[in-house]
Parts: sequence; structure tokens; C-alpha cells
Amino acid sequence: MTARLGLGTYRCLDVCEAAAMAASQGADWVDTAPNYESGQAENSLAMVLGMYPDLHVSTKVGFVADSAKRLGVQAGALSAEDAERGHCLAPDYVGWQVARSKRRLGRTPDLVFLHNPEHHCASEEIADRLLVAFLALEEACSNGTISAYGVATWRGFSSGLLDVGTLLELASKAGGPQHHLRAIQLPISMVHLAPVAHALDGYGVLVDAVEAELEVFASAPLHGGEITGMITQELSDLIRPGSTPVQSALAVVASAPGVRRVLLSTGNREHWRQAADAVGQPPLSRETLRRITDVLGT
Repeated sequence: MTARLGLGTYRCLDVCEAAAMAASQGADWVDTAPNYESGQAENSLAMVLGMYPDLHVSTKVGFVADSAKRLGVQAGALSAEDAERGHCLAPDYVGWQVARSKRRLGRTPDLVFLHNPEHHCASEEIADRLLVAFLALEEACSNGTISAYGVATWRGFSSGLLDVGTLLELASKAGGPQHHLRAIQLPISMVHLAPVAHALDGYGVLVDAVEAELEVFASAPLHGGEITGMITQELSDLIRPGSTPVQSALAVVASAPGVRRVLLSTGNREHWRQAADAVGQPPLSRETLRRITDVLGT
């Protein structure tokens, strides 16, 4: 299986503890954002990143943590209106926030995702919003503030507002043929099966990402923990006989064409071990994935 389990910190109450646990169990990636853990997630990760220099880290820019609003306005990087709105992808703010993230993490992040660029954005404005943000991120890559960037979205691809082809076109405008767009992040789960079904039919965001050599990060693989109450043992056995509902759900996500990282939010060591075992198994066959999408729909 090409997918690997990574730590997503959105739901982690103690990011430092969760990251230390995951790293001690062999995790090689942790994903965070400046607004997670009440605005302290990046600071919380710094100690763990120092202890595990081979642990990769991605963060985000877009949502403005409450603790950053006053500082951003004082720095001239954030307008009062955007601070009140709580989301900003203006170039001055992007540059200011990624530099702040690097300081707080104590190292250059491996990836910085634009965080839900579709947030309060009309369809006719999304291309311009992305282009100016990509320009700021390419500048950050050039000066060594970040290593690469991507787009993390909840509904951008499913709504049709975003597509991989447009992202590549805008990245090329911003950075030329050697642009630094490297990844996308989107929800894939037993609730969000459409990307999997489309990929089995040979089209869609996952197929496009593979062709573009973009890494795919699957977020919310358990849909906030709701999956366990939705999967019967009969369905679990259809997916992988003898597996638990959580393990079978993770197996589906990890087997989705093109998925490279499955981001699980947990601080529980046993939950992590079970998840790592599920993701580490051989991938489900396309026939099994097809049966699942046929049974559950998209």
C-alpha cells in the first residue's frame, strides 16, 4: 500500500502529547494549522519536532487564530475587516503568517496548505484569490521560509469550485514550470466516497492529482468519529473480513487511488496502533472498492 498514516491535529486537545505519541510509533508526518489547539498547535509541536528531526510537518494559512488577529493588524499584514472575518489569503497576510509559522515550529515547514480558499469566496473570484496567494507562497519558497505548498479544502473539489488543472495553471503563472505546488488535501471517508468512485471510473480529483504528481492527503477519514456508528459488522466484513469498523473504514481510505497520506486525529496510543495496522495492510482490490461505492453510493 502506498498510503501512510499521518497525524492530523485538528481534533487533538493536546497536540504535543499526540505528536510525541505518533512519532514514537513511527509516524513520519504531522499536519497542523495556526488556528488549531486554540492557536497554540504550532508552538506545541516545536518541542516534538526538535526531538524527532525526521518528522515531516505541514501547516496551513487562511484561518486567522484569535491570538494572531491583533498581532497581524499591528504588523500591517491583516486588515481589521479580515481579522473580524477570521480568514484571509491576501499576500501580505500569507507572507506574514508563513514566516510566523516557521518561527513557531522552529523549522521550515515541509508544506504549507492554503486552508479552505473557497471560504466566503464567489466562484468568479476564486482564481484571482488563488493566484495572489500562490505568488506569495512562491516568494516564501524562494526565500526559504517554506519548502513547498498545497491546497487543503473541505468542499472545494466536491463543489466544482476547484480542480487540479486550474491549480496547476495558476501555480505555473505564479512560479513558472518549476513551481512549488506539491499537494492537495481533501476529505475522503465512507461519507465522502465520491472521489473514490470517480477515480475507479478513471476521472476526477484523485486521477488528476496522480497525473500531476501531486501528493494526496486524505483528511477526516473517520468523519469526526461518526463512522464507527455507521458501519455494521456485515459491511466491515465485506470490506476486510475480521476487521473492526474503524479498521475497515481506514482501509477504504488508504486504498483509494492516489492517496499518499491518511491523516488521523488521535492522542490514543492503542487507537493509533490499530489504525497503523489497518493502513499498513495490502490495499483493497478495485473490485472491493467498487462494491463499497455501489452499496453506499456517493
